[in-house]
Amino acid sequence: MKPKVLLTHPLLKEAMDYLADQVDLELATEELFLPKAELISKLKDKEGLLCFLTDQVDKEVIDEAPELKVIANCAVGVNNIDVSYARRRGILVTNTPEVLTEATADLTLALILATTRRLVEADRFCRQGKFQGWKIDLFLGQELSGKTLGIIGFGRIGRAVARRAKAFNLKVIYYDPHPLSRNQEKELGAEFRDLDSLLSESDIVSIHASLTPQSYHLISKERLGLMKKTAVLINVARGPIVDEKALVEALEQGKIWAAGLDVYENEPQIEPKLLQLENVILLPHIGSATYETRRKMCFMSVNNLLQGLRGERPNNLVEVD
Repeated sequence: MKPKVLLTHPLLKEAMDYLADQVDLELATEELFLPKAELISKLKDKEGLLCFLTDQVDKEVIDEAPELKVIANCAVGVNNIDVSYARRRGILVTNTPEVLTEATADLTLALILATTRRLVEADRFCRQGKFQGWKIDLFLGQELSGKTLGIIGFGRIGRAVARRAKAFNLKVIYYDPHPLSRNQEKELGAEFRDLDSLLSESDIVSIHASLTPQSYHLISKERLGLMKKTAVLINVARGPIVDEKALVEALEQGKIWAAGLDVYENEPQIEPKLLQLENVILLPHIGSATYETRRKMCFMSVNNLLQGLRGERPNNLVEVD
């Protein structure tokens, strides 16, 4: 008998077909969000769960799933899952690390270029029929060459951004709770700074940290106040790392020059005042949204799930500290 598996939302078709051939698969919904009560109801007799960041798998959900053996998250982060409690219950939790590094680093550079050169504003200007000809002061932006890029969180994605920064002649400084060795820093052309020094020195600040209790509102009103008035803030990590209301105030009052966001504090809700500002670019959480990357994520999460259901140690088991 095939193991019963709940898939909360559709995967790419080829991955979903592959999974359906090997398990008794139920698709919970094709809507964007799955109500918690519905998740609990459908999970009661399932041995496996393949879910996404939008699905909150907490103690209440886990307690109502007595047959559950594996939770496979189709994401790198697992802050939507009570991992510690799951493991205490003997449930394996997996994620999809590494596959989205390059795509997310690419998007980071796209946001840096779009904010510093005001590309979205300029595009909108043209679409509104306002372009009447070349002017010497039309949409003046900022050059990257010779500027300082401060990277908060220097894991795989942060380091990938640093490698790309070399092509733009950016000086790279970074903050991370676990600094690299001198040899690693030399190889990447990066210098360590404490967080406050990084914020005060950087022309561009790019966030690539994990969301933890320690990083919640890491970028606060006080820390935004340390940044240059010409500085740009980029966040492609997790929304709650930035105090969104404080960011609005900083942008409105010209305390920083611009921001580029792919994630939000109360996602998918976006702070209404951000929607009204010209000096912020807003993206719908598409950091990993290339076909190549999303296909890898789908198949990795499927294979993690199948390994766990077979009683094997999944390749991408999330360890509990």
